[in-house]
Amino acid sequence: MTLTPLAPGDAEALRAIRREPSVAHWWDELEPDFPFEEPESTRFTIRHDGEIAGMVQYGEELEPKYRSASIDIFVAPAHQRQGVCTEAVRLMVEHLIRERGHHRITIDPAASNEAAIRCYSKAGFTPVGVMRLAERDADGRGWHDSLMMELVVAPE
Repeated sequence: MTLTPLAPGDAEALRAIRREPSVAHWWDELEPDFPFEEPESTRFTIRHDGEIAGMVQYGEELEPKYRSASIDIFVAPAHQRQGVCTEAVRLMVEHLIRERGHHRITIDPAASNEAAIRCYSKAGFTPVGVMRLAERDADGRGWHDSLMMELVVAPE
């Protein structure tokens, strides 16, 4: 499995994955210019067994006093339950620590997304609290809780 910088040729496969019902359930409606609609995020395509398996992204807080990073990820149903998500998260964490100099990384899955929480826990994240009614449901009708999770290493 590898992470490669997002490229224009990856867009259609990533859009198809985002349309999968089990992925769309946790994400907002597909934006017309996805995956290029968030210039403030750095995105990587997840490749597994020669196929595009999903996307992982990070954002950074660069203010020295609060320096940290956050990540988000989705994986195609065909690549779930194979360790792909956990390995992609581990690779992203390694990049953020070694290449970007972060010591604290957060992720905030829906509190009811048990598969995501298991994945992130396997990658070394620990729960630190529940953010009540923190995110709109994908259908836009209601709100749900998010679980704040973090991975912290001793800063150098």
